[in-house]
Amino acid sequence: MTDKKAIAEKLLQINAIKLSIHKPFTWASGWKSPIYCDNRKALSFPFIRDFIKSEMCNVIFQSFEKADIIAGVATAGIAWGAMAADQLKLPYIYVRPKPKEHGLGNQIEGAYEPGKRVVVVEDLVSTGKSSLQVVEVLKDAGLEVEGMVSIFTYGFEEARKSFERLNIPLKSLTDYTSLIQLAIDNGSVSEENQNALLNWREDPANWKGTL
Repeated sequence: MTDKKAIAEKLLQINAIKLSIHKPFTWASGWKSPIYCDNRKALSFPFIRDFIKSEMCNVIFQSFEKADIIAGVATAGIAWGAMAADQLKLPYIYVRPKPKEHGLGNQIEGAYEPGKRVVVVEDLVSTGKSSLQVVEVLKDAGLEVEGMVSIFTYGFEEARKSFERLNIPLKSLTDYTSLIQLAIDNGSVSEENQNALLNWREDPANWKGTL
């Protein structure tokens, strides 16, 4: 399986992931967060892009070898899903957040047949709500969702329970735990800050950072 620390290290190198404990980021939800993740940056770095693509394909091949189709999640998962499908020589579709308001009104773009087994490619999983909405769209279209592969996940308990409830395996190339361990290993995070980072994941809605 993939080396989660190696993936995390590459994302840190290109500032796709940033840690800021004393000046936390603000999410759209209003949550204060010590981490900001934008995996789309990796698309601009060919060697890192290729490494992530290859690792993603390895995970899909090892964990979901019966997959018939790859489905990307709009918008950030579209490119990663397309690259994985191309390398694995599988058909590709992608799913919009909502149906188009013109033309055919599609929410799923691409050719597919009901009953086919699909693996969903997502760039980032946080609470899991938007990712699992895509799963429901695919199921409603008659597709069998084998599982989901993401580049990064925060590992929130809420997300874990939601994926388990729907019986959707989630495989992530790297995660918050691996990131924190990497930061400890390279000395960029103190023990005090380590505790603050771990506390955030336990209760992100009420986390206020450190003084």
